[in-house]
Amino acid sequence: MRILITGGAGFIGASLALEIEKRFPSWQVTVLDGLSSGHIRNIGGFKGELIEGRVEDEELINSLNGKNFDFIHHQAAITDTTIDDEERMMRVNIDGFKNILNLAKRQNSKVIYASSAGVYGNGLMPMKESQRLVPLNAYALSKVRADELALTFAKENKDMKIIGLRYFNVYGPGEEHKGKSASMIWQLAVQMKKGRNPRIFKYGEQERDFVYVKDVIEANIMAMEAKENCIVNIGTGQMTNFNGIIEILNEVLGTHLKPEYFDNPYDFYQNQTQADTALAVHLLGFKAKFSIEEGIRDYFFV
Repeated sequence: MRILITGGAGFIGASLALEIEKRFPSWQVTVLDGLSSGHIRNIGGFKGELIEGRVEDEELINSLNGKNFDFIHHQAAITDTTIDDEERMMRVNIDGFKNILNLAKRQNSKVIYASSAGVYGNGLMPMKESQRLVPLNAYALSKVRADELALTFAKENKDMKIIGLRYFNVYGPGEEHKGKSASMIWQLAVQMKKGRNPRIFKYGEQERDFVYVKDVIEANIMAMEAKENCIVNIGTGQMTNFNGIIEILNEVLGTHLKPEYFDNPYDFYQNQTQADTALAVHLLGFKAKFSIEEGIRDYFFV
């Protein structure tokens, strides 16, 4: 098998590249990454081909025509939800995705791509794939457009297989290079390891469906066997509020730090996320294995 992973030096992409090499040693894995938000150290030990470049570079993507990839895992994107440059967001997240879909069409590659729970905004809970999408920022809007593009492309190209994975709040090893875009779990743990009281928005009651990166990698691998085109939620189906995360981190890190609350400066903030996971179970056979406690413990004691 020949595999292309875009954004393969990023958080999820790098973990996926290394896991595929480990699990399927005879497969040929190629990583494409612009190394702007990803980091080369994320793929330390990677044995496959690394191509430095960006998915929105149509000439570069066209140059991959002879590679004959069986699968393309498309992880490359701008993921910073605070960026309000919609033109830049669409150029990378949509034009880049178009390039990848056209490459896949020419090579008859199956595409598994990263979508986001951000498409739901502050919608109904638990969030179902069929509900109305209410993006609150440029990033979320780009993912709505990507999902629309995938559905249109699949409809127009009946022989193609395109699987969208709507990630909920992913956390785990390899995310530190994301800085302010990293999970709240990582950001709070960094503060607490330094002996600082963790700072969270008033009053720590915001809830998230935190899903461990090892589960997300498993979902990507299972999606390679999907029999039909689909877009499915990838989460645990459980919510934990930020106060609860601090309690778990105190236990795991051996600290006794209390939260400091401050006003939320963002008017586009998702107050809750919770995945309805029924469709992922039905179409992929995917169900998250790590509870929030198990994931955090594995994260900081790997």
